[in-house]
Amino acid sequence: MSNGASSATRLDAFLLSVQARAVRVAEIATRSRDDALDIVQDAMLHLARSYGRRPPEEWPPLFHRIVENKIRDFQRRQTVRNRIFFWRSRQADDLDEPQADELAPDLSVPDATERLMQAEALQRLKCAIATLPERQRQAFVLRVWDGLSTDQAATVMGCSDGSVKTHLSRALAALRAQLGAAWSLEN
Repeated sequence: MSNGASSATRLDAFLLSVQARAVRVAEIATRSRDDALDIVQDAMLHLARSYGRRPPEEWPPLFHRIVENKIRDFQRRQTVRNRIFFWRSRQADDLDEPQADELAPDLSVPDATERLMQAEALQRLKCAIATLPERQRQAFVLRVWDGLSTDQAATVMGCSDGSVKTHLSRALAALRAQLGAAWSLEN
């Protein structure tokens, strides 16, 4: 196998390993599964085209930085669209929301009640994360959800280690206040 082929294989394996988490991060930020999938696909292409030849240990912070930048770009475009198309009806937004029958649990599956409770808890957490200020959300998602080190998160966020720790601490305090004592969010 040539060096180029093995590098491509390693890049494919890396992208496969981070895809699901990146989609969750983007979905929390955009509140849309479709937009999240588009953002992650664009980020993956950008990483492969621009940084695919870099050493594999550089890929995680680069990829997370690209995803965060793409999310920021999306949010900027949405702000402009909302200003321009302020008359957009709520009916168009309602089409994207799942119907009641899509949310109903499959009671034929063992532990369906437990799965429903977990899904509801995860949804509450996602909603709470989405209300955090951007830098706190980034710090929480990168450190707690994605498991990056403080150094890696600082590289992705473009700030110091201390700043990451401060944003994470504030995010955890805000999430504890919103979600109550039942949630144990430890870093």
